[in-house]
Amino acid sequence: MNTRPRLVRSIPFWLLIAGSLASATAGALVLVDKLSLMETALTAGTATGVEVYVGQIWAVLGAILIGAGAVGLALAATLGALRAFAPTAVIADDRIVDDAAWNDPTVTDGPADADERVESDATRVTR
Repeated sequence: MNTRPRLVRSIPFWLLIAGSLASATAGALVLVDKLSLMETALTAGTATGVEVYVGQIWAVLGAILIGAGAVGLALAATLGALRAFAPTAVIADDRIVDDAAWNDPTVTDGPADADERVESDATRVTR
């Protein structure tokens, strides 16, 4: 039996996807906000050093967060593809079925009466 859970039911896998999406979304929000603020201030001619130089660093941080989110999503896709190639465990059946007994109509699945127990082929004990 396979002791590892399926990938769809794996909590770390879903945390990787959720964290990657959150990182990419937060990075996109920071990047768009700071770039639009810088563009507005530079176009109007009222830009200060804080808006221009600190805004660039914030924009770089947003780009880094987008990149980290993209790497996380690529890692999740790779993990899903590799999991598809993982061998599944085969459940072994401990019962051995004799072909002759399988096809013999005189062989029954169990005792005809619930109180009857079969000790061996030659001896029958009734309680």
